Amino acid sequence: MPSQEHLKQKQAVIDEIKSKLEKAKSAVVIDYMGINVAEANAMRKKLREANIDYTVYKNTLFSRAVTDTAFEALDKVLSGPSAFAFGYEDAVAPARVLNAIMKDYKKMNFKGGIVEGDFYDGDHMKDIALLPSREELIAKFMGSIQSPVSKMVRTLQAIADAKEA
Repeated sequence: MPSQEHLKQKQAVIDEIKSKLEKAKSAVVIDYMGINVAEANAMRKKLREANIDYTVYKNTLFSRAVTDTAFEALDKVLSGPSAFAFGYEDAVAPARVLNAIMKDYKKMNFKGGIVEGDFYDGDHMKDIALLPSREELIAKFMGSIQSPVSKMVRTLQAIADAKEA
């Protein structure tokens, strides 16, 4: 029978997970087996630099934490070793950064994830990882509307110059 102290420790971890989920725009679950300590440390550094919270939790504790939350669908991918990446600012960042790391190491796999409320299995997480960041999308959009506008301004200026001459 678990001691009261042991139960308190488990509840503290569950509360920690719930706290992260409340702030997260996305949560990605990966199978992290096959990487060595040096690779794991390098991966954690890259994730930290991208403001992604990466932690390994026991599946049973994570399962309890996601019960009755928007992340409950992740429960179905919790088998075997699991690590969890939480995105707080850019919802796609955890998938994008992890995908790049997986390509570098040729190890690990996506199990699934929740991105802005929608569940995606491991294969679809790879597709999500290819999406550009919000900033990139805005820059592309601004570039696409800037070109026709500047072309129109030049045309109007040429007409004005022609009338003056």
